[in-house]
Amino acid sequence: MKLRLALQLGRISNLPTVWSNVLVGALLGGAALGDARLPWLMAAMSLFYVGGMFLNDAFDRDFDVRHRPERPIPSGQVRAGEVFVYGFGMLALGLAGLAWASRGADGLPAWRAVAAGTALAAAIVFYDAHHKDNPLSPLVMGLCRVLVVLGAGYAITDAAPAPLWLAAAAVLAHLIGLTYIAKQEHLDRVGALWPLGLLALPVLYGLALALAAPPAAMPLVLYAGLLAYALTRLHRRARGDVPRAVVTLIAGMSVLDAVLLAGAGQLIAALLAVAAFWLTLALQRWVAGT
Repeated sequence: MKLRLALQLGRISNLPTVWSNVLVGALLGGAALGDARLPWLMAAMSLFYVGGMFLNDAFDRDFDVRHRPERPIPSGQVRAGEVFVYGFGMLALGLAGLAWASRGADGLPAWRAVAAGTALAAAIVFYDAHHKDNPLSPLVMGLCRVLVVLGAGYAITDAAPAPLWLAAAAVLAHLIGLTYIAKQEHLDRVGALWPLGLLALPVLYGLALALAAPPAAMPLVLYAGLLAYALTRLHRRARGDVPRAVVTLIAGMSVLDAVLLAGAGQLIAALLAVAAFWLTLALQRWVAGT
């Protein structure tokens, strides 16, 4: 498979958002920024993400024939069977990488991290196979990112602290709103707007964090601005506004991660998460984010 084609199938432009999710899970789980396990965790979760994106195209091949014929499978650039093999293979490698990164002093993987990774692989496959006509698919997609955060956290600790669970809940709310919009992207319009109200929950939690840790206010302002930009596009609903809102909210996950990290006193990591946001936007100009 050609590299350019693999990058397109894997939507690699969005990988920095996965890395910032890992920072949230691991650092709120008690790791230090220089922890040697972080690169392994980022690599493992990247494999989960890219594998899931491969499987998304493989399962969506009939839909794409009608609505997105330029995608690699319907355009004849690659066979669906080959994409399935690569996708499931990357999920298996991601689980193995997570097990390796979570090894304790006894050399054994942390069972909670492995359980989270197994649940993540199952949720990815379920979402990819059933998301088109499933009204709960935004929740399933949100759970995928929650399991990234928790998987990284449980690779570090056996007992996830409350801030880690609250961070996971904020990520869940953001992903449900985002995925609801993304489901309508091929229509270039959005139906009922009430699910987008969930996007207010991370803002409210960010405000609570900023009151206790003022540095969190800076990324929170950026996050709120991104939400306002995306919602303005959805309200206007001109041609191209929905896809633009989708890719903005995808990149905005890293800004939310910056809020969560700054609220925990992890200021350098918060800056890295903001950098991940800008990197995602830059990469989206090279490889489409959806």
